[in-house]
Amino acid sequence: MLLTTGIITLLLFVTFISFYLSDPRRVINGFWFNLFFCSFLIFCCILGYSTGSKLLMIFALFPFAILLFIATFGFFALSVALFLNARVLMKKEGRRFSNALTLFLGIFLLILFINQIINPERLLSTSLHPLYAGASLIVIYFFLHLTNFLTAYMLYQFNRPKYNQDFIIILGSGLINDKVPPLLASRINKAIEFYWKQKAVTIPPKLVFSGGQGPDENLPEAEAMQKYAVNNGIPMEDTLTEVHSVNTFQNMLFSKHLMDSLKGNEYNSIFTTNNFHLFRASLYAKKAGLNSQGIGSKTAFYYWPNAMIREYIAIIVMKRKFHTFIVGTILGFSILISFIYFFI
Repeated sequence: MLLTTGIITLLLFVTFISFYLSDPRRVINGFWFNLFFCSFLIFCCILGYSTGSKLLMIFALFPFAILLFIATFGFFALSVALFLNARVLMKKEGRRFSNALTLFLGIFLLILFINQIINPERLLSTSLHPLYAGASLIVIYFFLHLTNFLTAYMLYQFNRPKYNQDFIIILGSGLINDKVPPLLASRINKAIEFYWKQKAVTIPPKLVFSGGQGPDENLPEAEAMQKYAVNNGIPMEDTLTEVHSVNTFQNMLFSKHLMDSLKGNEYNSIFTTNNFHLFRASLYAKKAGLNSQGIGSKTAFYYWPNAMIREYIAIIVMKRKFHTFIVGTILGFSILISFIYFFI
């Protein structure tokens, strides 16, 4: 048993490593890591039991204890935490719909917790049980997908590009009164930090500021970003601007066109954005045909949960056809079985 579990764990680890090294910009990397980690914990549990090592047993069982807590009281505890976060966020950032995502998720989790207690399935007729089971299966599917996404996101944060870059793309996020706001400034500062570290060992990269002009802005975002960087010590000759993009995909695509026009296809590039946006931005880089990894700037902790919910929704939208197929298949089978039960 121990040998079999060990072999399975090793195979899962090799599979994860091969997927991650081939391209760290995939949600499936999270899936393979989670499988490996679960298998590793089972292996440690069996090894601890066979050797009598209490420390190893505690290490292996601790994550499962957390999962057990989540399955019982986790929804309620997390919903309370999300309510508190929503209160802080809206107090600091304003009462806007985009800042209320943690509130909505908290309400949803509270409903799930109440659902666990009252078990409404027992109040339904037998013919409706498959529909209830289908709805539960959809929730489980998205929970597992979210877990894989968060794992892939965390793994991508460990990305450390080499100091051999020709370009650094800085993704825009909007101006306030034609000035660079703190969120955008953190992205530029991250690029400036990398610029000076590379310059200390080799030729410095060109900074590509990417962002068009919004309807309420008097200048393209890229120009304001460029001015900010120059005022913070970056030589003007080491800056470039891309002033036509209006979203992240266009940031990547138009910046690629600019870099291609200067270097052809032979260059190294990275991009900077906020850490919560890093993984999704890497998917857009891949979609644009840009072989570029990213580095993320820090985000205020109170802002992170709401931002991550927004990122996950965007990830779902990017693969909406696939998720629609999965959800549609589950619902289709549930409805079919309900009809069968109804007419039997």
